[in-house]
Amino acid sequence: MTDKLGGPSGAAAGPLDGVRVLDLSRILAGPTCTQLLGDLGATVLKVENPATAGDDTRQWGPPYVKDGAEDTGLSGYFMSANRNKLSVAIDISTPEGQSEVRRLAEMADVVIENFKPGGLARYGLDYDSIKSLNPRLVYGSISGYGQTGPNREKPGYDLMAQGWGGIMSLTGEPEGQPMKVGVGIADVMCGMYACVGLLAALRHAERTGEGQWVEVALVDSQIAWMINEGVNTRLTGEVPARRGNGHPNIVPYGVYETADGHVIVAVGNDSQFRRFCAVLGLGDLPDDRRFATNPARLVHREDLAGFLEPALRARTMAEVIADLEAARVPVGPVQTLPQVFASEQVRAREMALDMNADGLTLPLIGNPLKFSSTPVTYRHPPPRFGADTARLDRDDPFEGT
Repeated sequence: MTDKLGGPSGAAAGPLDGVRVLDLSRILAGPTCTQLLGDLGATVLKVENPATAGDDTRQWGPPYVKDGAEDTGLSGYFMSANRNKLSVAIDISTPEGQSEVRRLAEMADVVIENFKPGGLARYGLDYDSIKSLNPRLVYGSISGYGQTGPNREKPGYDLMAQGWGGIMSLTGEPEGQPMKVGVGIADVMCGMYACVGLLAALRHAERTGEGQWVEVALVDSQIAWMINEGVNTRLTGEVPARRGNGHPNIVPYGVYETADGHVIVAVGNDSQFRRFCAVLGLGDLPDDRRFATNPARLVHREDLAGFLEPALRARTMAEVIADLEAARVPVGPVQTLPQVFASEQVRAREMALDMNADGLTLPLIGNPLKFSSTPVTYRHPPPRFGADTARLDRDDPFEGT
């Protein structure tokens, strides 16, 4: 059961109910962060530039939502990161716009921006310029390379962060070119880190009354989630090999062709390997010294592939999945996105979200967080540009949301 905006009827207030967020960010990293804060109950005022008709991603289409023949300005890209926000049009290059942002910052708990380092200082809207207006203010800055270091002035885009931070060097086929991840993962993960940092700073502000500046860089966060490959490199000093869908530390672990599709097999230990081989009719392989242990299989991964690949290609995807699941070997399909969103699992987890706006259905992706007492709510659909600017005439534009 949903209300007219798509949120759960009668749902409890979210865990961030009452938190006020002034969002000066655009594109993906900042908006990902503020959408998450909004999903958790915060009131988010998204400041958009009237000179550019708002967030750049409004123009990053098709596809767009259409109202008959009318273009609503709602691209799929924009909608992916901008629900649970109110759009106000403010030109921060003008004294009037700067004054308005300062007024809103006085009322806010959080301000977040993703201008180039120093970009807001010329408008008097950087942290040092406005912190005195609100001692409890938590101010978040997202940039490409951070506020310090020799690269601070360089522009920050997801693709550049993936290249500079190393993930592209690990992604793609061994003999192919370095490959980016299929979505803007550096932006998205930077937004996640920013959200964690802002919530920690909010906790500190609630306890002490002291606000602070939280800053995070696309490249820093991308390096942080290099995890085992990053630590392996620091440990050995060696350049990691690009292995396509192979795993650097586990074999067999990857994507395998079947007679009619592809499956993922993730054999995490030797007992799973023995059961895996039995299913494929290769029961002698675990007794071969080349394949008896995971370290041995790492050394002889190509030899092992010569046995496994023909055996898997001889079976259908459904057969492989059914037989390996029965043998308690981790296995799964490689699905297209239409298959993903059509699945019973997605419906059960409420990950395909439809929101209503002015009689239009906006197809979105749900929030993965599940709370037992303070659930995520979907109160506001992605806004049309400047739809809530009239709120600026109120004494408190954050109220009544």
